[in-house]
Amino acid sequence: MPISRTPKPLEFDWDTHNQNKNWIKHKVDYKECEQAFKNTPQSIFVDKLHSLSEKRYTLLSFTDNYRYLFIIFTIRFRKVRVISARDQGKKERRLYEKSTK
Repeated sequence: MPISRTPKPLEFDWDTHNQNKNWIKHKVDYKECEQAFKNTPQSIFVDKLHSLSEKRYTLLSFTDNYRYLFIIFTIRFRKVRVISARDQGKKERRLYEKSTK
């Protein structure tokens, strides 16, 4: 079941390494990640499997160019810190469509 929304106002915590790692690994630009957080409909879930030291969340959303993304993030000092971002797989796309009806 999806959780509520991200903190408002929406701010991001990026460093150079964090900005570049998703581009290098998955060809997802940090600006696309920010778009996905601002576009609706979206679904956010608690990532219980990987939430050992801090709460992590999964965002299913899309960019301004309708690229559907799967984003893992955390909230630090009321800012969104993206941990990983990639294209949604078939299973995630079905979950997104089901959860945003």
